[in-house]
Amino acid sequence: MTVKITWAEAGARRLERQFLATSGAGPGTAPAAVVSAMCGAHAQVLSAAEVSVGVRTEGVTRSDVRAALWEDRSLVKTHGPRGTVHLLPARDLPFWSAALTAVPSGAGPFPPDVRLSEEQSRQVVTAIGDALDGTCLTVDELGEEVVARTGPWAGDLVMPAFQGLWPRWRQVMHRAGQSGALCFGPNRGRKVTYTRPPRFTPLPPREALATLVRHYLHAYGPAAPSHFAKWLAAPNGWAEGLFATLAADGEVEEVLFEGASAWVAAGDTAFPDEPVRGVRLLPYFDAYVIATQPRELLFPGAAYRRALAGGQAGNYPVLLVDGVVAGVWHQRRRGRRMTVTVEPLGRLTARQERELRERAVRVGEVLEAAPELVELVIGEVTTGPHA
Repeated sequence: MTVKITWAEAGARRLERQFLATSGAGPGTAPAAVVSAMCGAHAQVLSAAEVSVGVRTEGVTRSDVRAALWEDRSLVKTHGPRGTVHLLPARDLPFWSAALTAVPSGAGPFPPDVRLSEEQSRQVVTAIGDALDGTCLTVDELGEEVVARTGPWAGDLVMPAFQGLWPRWRQVMHRAGQSGALCFGPNRGRKVTYTRPPRFTPLPPREALATLVRHYLHAYGPAAPSHFAKWLAAPNGWAEGLFATLAADGEVEEVLFEGASAWVAAGDTAFPDEPVRGVRLLPYFDAYVIATQPRELLFPGAAYRRALAGGQAGNYPVLLVDGVVAGVWHQRRRGRRMTVTVEPLGRLTARQERELRERAVRVGEVLEAAPELVELVIGEVTTGPHA
């Protein structure tokens, strides 16, 4: 008999597994464990990633996240799903790397005379890994090393970028990150640096993809192949074939989710009986907001118009009420003081306003602002979406 799952049941389990159902993961929970449960934390804006991890983990601040990145290296900042910058646990790189490099991609956005051949791409990725082994380099320093190891063709200024041209080799930086040849290092002043992540042995591609699907479904299931494809920026047909193969092998199980076909990891069909109540503040590009589907149920009514930027999730920090988006927010720092402005899309109860104050203070704590210096303002957010 096919298991039937409602939105409320799915939401309650997702929030629990994201450490968003209560006060968060308990004291002593490592940032890497939280990031693993999230299936990666989007880190194009590192402060947003720090808040994503911190609001899920009791007592953790941005200093703890930075220590995990730059000191014990249990986290790496690299190119993850969709080729975008993420925090990933170093211990999970064997399956992340092998799975991401197994995802089919198109020819790319560049014309043939700009594009690297497959052999040239392989040479550049190898050169990047060799150049970064045991050191941190700026992008210009890395470029010099890549050209020296490959040839002058890699340094041709042919890639349109902002108001100038970038060298040819930079079009595969995301591929180098996904393959484990590159990750971010600590900034050198205002300059970004790159280094090589801790050495690891990638899993076989088939095993890695199965592991990634199970990891994703544990956090965000039930989900359809199209949801997985959107999260990963992969072709729908490829994702459907992958799920069919995993189903034939008994690794995933079909369920009915709000009346439509969806999938969970095999045997993972237990869901909470009670919905999650309460309010939460999630930052730009939070993993829960980006990965949770169907999006029209996560962003009901006015939230779909106010909190999505042209249908793109993550461009606004969001207020969650009982597990769905119910507003947007913004924080501004002036010296040691922080103002958190929250724009609810409906009326909040007195209890919800009290809890919202606690959540605003917690955001301040993550960013190392003293609780008494955090001001909550309930009103219109005038800041536009993040680019």
